[in-house]
Amino acid sequence: MRNVESSLIVKTIKELALDANCNIGKSFIDVLRDALKKEKSDIGKNVISQIIENDEIALENKEPMCQDTGMVVVFVELGYEVHLEGDLYDAINEGVRQAYEDGLLRKSVAKHPITRGNTNDNTPAIIHVKLVPGDKIKFTLAPKGGGSENMSLVKMLIPSDGIAGIKKLVLHTIFYAGGKPCPPLVVGVGIGGNLEKSALIAKEAIMRDLHDINPDPVLAKLEAELLDEINQLGVGPMGFGGSTTALAVKINAYPCHIASLPVAVNLQCHASRHKDMTI
Repeated sequence: MRNVESSLIVKTIKELALDANCNIGKSFIDVLRDALKKEKSDIGKNVISQIIENDEIALENKEPMCQDTGMVVVFVELGYEVHLEGDLYDAINEGVRQAYEDGLLRKSVAKHPITRGNTNDNTPAIIHVKLVPGDKIKFTLAPKGGGSENMSLVKMLIPSDGIAGIKKLVLHTIFYAGGKPCPPLVVGVGIGGNLEKSALIAKEAIMRDLHDINPDPVLAKLEAELLDEINQLGVGPMGFGGSTTALAVKINAYPCHIASLPVAVNLQCHASRHKDMTI
C-alpha cells in the first residue's frame, strides 16, 4: 500500500483549478486556429479571432479566460493500493476553496437550488470516483460554466428511434440553444446506461482529447456525421452565424435496458477547460 497525505491532494487540486481557468492549452488553440481558416463567415472569423486573443491574454496574464469560472467537476481514478491519510472529498473541496480564494476567481456555487445564496468559496465540487488498479491517483478537473450546462439535456429515447432519433435530438438541442452555450462547442454525447449513466458518460466525453478517434467504428462514424451536420446548422461562433458551431463531437456509450435508448447531450462552450494530473 502507498500512503497519500491529504495535503498533497489539496495542493494538486488547487494547481489544477488555477491552471484550468487560465490556460486553455496549445492544442485547443491550434484547433481554434484551424477553425478560423475554415470559417466561411466574416463575422464568424472575427469572433474566433477574438476568442484566440482572449485565451492568449488569459495565459500571459494568468487571468481567467471567462468571468464564469464554473462549478468544479472532478473525476478521480483511485488506485486500489492507495491508502488515503484523511478524507478524499474534504481534501478536494479544500483545494477548490484555496484556488478560488487565492486566485480571485468568481464564486459561482449556490448553497441551495431554490433558496439560493452563495457558498462564497465555490465549493462543494462535484466529485466522481472510480477504483482502478495501481498505487496512483489521477485527477481530471473541469470548471464547468453555467451557460453551456444550462443548454444540456437527457432524453429517454426508445430503441426504434435509432441513429436517426439520436441525430435529431442532438441537432435540435444545438439549433435551439443558439448562442447561449457560447459556441464553437465541444459536444459530448452519452448513449446507453440509464438516465444518470448517460449524463455521466456524456460529461466524460467532453474530457476526451479533441484529436482522438473513437475505437468503436459505429460511434466514430456517428461523431463525424454529427460534426458535419451540426456545422451546417448555421449557428456559428457565439451564435452570430457561420460554419463553425462545433469543434468536435465525442460520443461515449454503455450497455442499456432492452426497452431503452437513453441519450444525454452535454455541451461545452469554447472555454473548454479541463486539466489532469496523476500523483
